[in-house]
Amino acid sequence: MRSVYVGGIGKTAFGAFPDRGLRDMAVESIAACLADAGRTPADVEAFYLGNFDGPSFTNQNHLAPYVAGAAGIAGVPATRFEAACASGGSAFFHAWQAVASGLYETVLVCGVEKMTSQNTAKVTDILAGAGDALTESSVGATFPGIFAMVARRHMHQYGTTREQLAAVAVKNHYNASLNPQAHMKKVISLEQALGGKPVADPLTIYDCSLVSDGAAAILITAAPSPIAVAAAAQASGPVALADKTDITTFSATRAAAARAYAQAGMGPKDIDLAEVHDCFTIAELIAMEDLGFIEPGESGPWVASGATAIGGALPVNTSGGLKAKGHPIGATGVAQLCDLVIQMRGSAGARQVSRANHALAQNLGGSGATSVVTILKKV
Repeated sequence: MRSVYVGGIGKTAFGAFPDRGLRDMAVESIAACLADAGRTPADVEAFYLGNFDGPSFTNQNHLAPYVAGAAGIAGVPATRFEAACASGGSAFFHAWQAVASGLYETVLVCGVEKMTSQNTAKVTDILAGAGDALTESSVGATFPGIFAMVARRHMHQYGTTREQLAAVAVKNHYNASLNPQAHMKKVISLEQALGGKPVADPLTIYDCSLVSDGAAAILITAAPSPIAVAAAAQASGPVALADKTDITTFSATRAAAARAYAQAGMGPKDIDLAEVHDCFTIAELIAMEDLGFIEPGESGPWVASGATAIGGALPVNTSGGLKAKGHPIGATGVAQLCDLVIQMRGSAGARQVSRANHALAQNLGGSGATSVVTILKKV
């Protein structure tokens, strides 16, 4: 496998955009990415699209050529990848494989989702399709309820508190307030987070990620550049919560992380910053444990101590995370990588970290059925 590099990145703002469609957001991110890379659509040899459920959200199928053609990318393979909330990360993983193996020199990856075209009840129903239909969605289980059970078990098993969950929300809201492309730039206090409208006990509205529209794109290439893809790994686990032996850990993340660290020749202590999949505040705590940043059960006190803040020992979700930056499902995994590149270039403005030589992204699908872990490094 040969070395793979980041050629360029591009993103739209994330938010609720009633007048914007899936295709025009995707095209905007692609145009920004190609301009950043100093490339044209003719330079793209393959196009990989991360999208969870555009057909249900927008009534449009055959999305990869639909987007590629509008972006001026013609005549090349155009393929859509679906892996629930890890759709963007999975598209990137397969694009990385294609370049690393020598199949292509240059591949463009775009992640996009248009979610606000449907009402809340319909969005909830669409998202529930990423779980197990037999044991979960058919009996009324939705992801807030599923992750509420995960949170309750983590509390029972390790003594995690509501205050520690709320500390994740407070941190990520503050980070998003510094991010001009974030969906919600609202700073909140611990008291506000604790007093939020209940969603699924113990989770409140401040523990849950946003329903967002948006797109992100990244160009990867065999041509050397200042940022390399040190590793990319994808793993899978049980879809149904009931099939997991321990719901306070996701085996797919542990497996993907182990493979990524081995590929990169580094370990958790070598990572300078991370973007992890905080679809719910409990998911950020579990991700940090599964990635080896902290021992099981210790992530709650670690976040509450400030260790994962912008100026902390390991900044996590400096973008604001899914919690406040926004979570347009298919775009999230690609946007995580774009945000890491922004940090590694030293262009993150008020949220810039002091050291960004090695950066990690973790993108989760469902309640842990898919996990993609990517490590970037400066060269």
